[in-house]
Amino acid sequence: MVNDLLVEFPVPLTRSRIVRRPNRFIIEADVNGEVHPCHCPTTGRIGDFVLDGLECLVSDSNSTTRKTRYTVEAIGIGDDTGREPTWVGINQNAANRYIEAALNSGALDSIVPVTQVRREVRLGDSRLDFLVNNDTYVEVKTPLQTVQVPMPSSIVKKKVAPFNSTDRMVRHITGLADSLASHEKAILFTCFLYDNPGFVVTPSVRHEEVSAAVHTAVQRGVELWQINLPITPHGISQPTMQNLTAQF
Repeated sequence: MVNDLLVEFPVPLTRSRIVRRPNRFIIEADVNGEVHPCHCPTTGRIGDFVLDGLECLVSDSNSTTRKTRYTVEAIGIGDDTGREPTWVGINQNAANRYIEAALNSGALDSIVPVTQVRREVRLGDSRLDFLVNNDTYVEVKTPLQTVQVPMPSSIVKKKVAPFNSTDRMVRHITGLADSLASHEKAILFTCFLYDNPGFVVTPSVRHEEVSAAVHTAVQRGVELWQINLPITPHGISQPTMQNLTAQF
């Protein structure tokens, strides 16, 4: 692997530039001198800033039948100095693959030593991301409604409505707590595909309800961890982790 990456991409990502995001599913980007409609792997909010003009990293499907040949894997937060920007991974769908690789490689053994990993396991009315060793449920969240990296003055902010899509979060954190009736551990990973030095919860419209649900889950024994998996053009870096449980 390149520099001991957790996940090495088969082909390095292509450094490109965003033209605009016309809708939730598409980001138009200049790739090697041509503007292409690229798949946007998150349909939700990406921070509170204008994407137009920012650098990005795209993967190439090499498909002749797919409507969008390229996928935007990361956006670059930088300035005009020519230095490498901070790459912020936006592929929330891929985050679970990276967490699975970290679990299976032993990179997260300090949190949960792994002998077996199962994906997409049903628990009550919910489907949680992982069941580890048949005794630990793990749910992964990859928030992008705020991007917590230093923002240069060149970044253009925009007005956004307060975040209010919290039903799934409340359901899953409550389900994790319920799982402790028959399982030894339950863990919520807040995963960032960039180097976030310290996760700060951004209040939502239903902040009090979510905060109460998380606090109750922690009191019942759910562990909260921040996992940073920085993305590079060559792959996903080894994880760094921080226990957030005490904050709640």
